[in-house]
Amino acid sequence: MLMLKTSESKLTKRLRIIQGQIGGLEKLVANKQYCPDIIRLSLAVQKSLQSFNQVMLENHLLEHVSHQFKQGKDKQAIKELSEIYSLSNK
Repeated sequence: MLMLKTSESKLTKRLRIIQGQIGGLEKLVANKQYCPDIIRLSLAVQKSLQSFNQVMLENHLLEHVSHQFKQGKDKQAIKELSEIYSLSNK
């Protein structure tokens, strides 16, 4: 399946940001930095991942779910979205 070019660009950018944040976390831990500073960066990573997931979900809805419904695969689409919803609420 395809991915929207704008989504791919946004996702790639977000992943680079996340990689940088993870590298920063490793350095903070290795240098035994102040715990609240580590936690703040860890929370920023979580927010970045949430943002990544939001863009990914939007792309999936626009590109794949609509296609699944047109192809009569609505049960599969609903199952996948239900699984994502369940995982996001754990």
